[in-house]
Amino acid sequence: MRALCLITVKPGKVDSVVAILKKKRKIVKQIMVVAGRADISVLLQGNIDEINSIVIDFKKIKDIVTTETLIEVEVDLGW
Repeated sequence: MRALCLITVKPGKVDSVVAILKKKRKIVKQIMVVAGRADISVLLQGNIDEINSIVIDFKKIKDIVTTETLIEVEVDLGW
């Protein structure tokens, strides 16, 4: 299962948060600094319990303001 976690951080804290996220390599597959409503986008891969656990862990990082997690779903559109 894959998920995309959009993270907003306190001003000036992107680099320090990215450094912390890089240490969580078991589930974190890619980290991107992005422009838009989020500051950082993190691609996660694991089972639902692992994804849930890492997102809860993200919320313990003091410089993270908000997270939004988008879970990949399989949909049969009949194409």
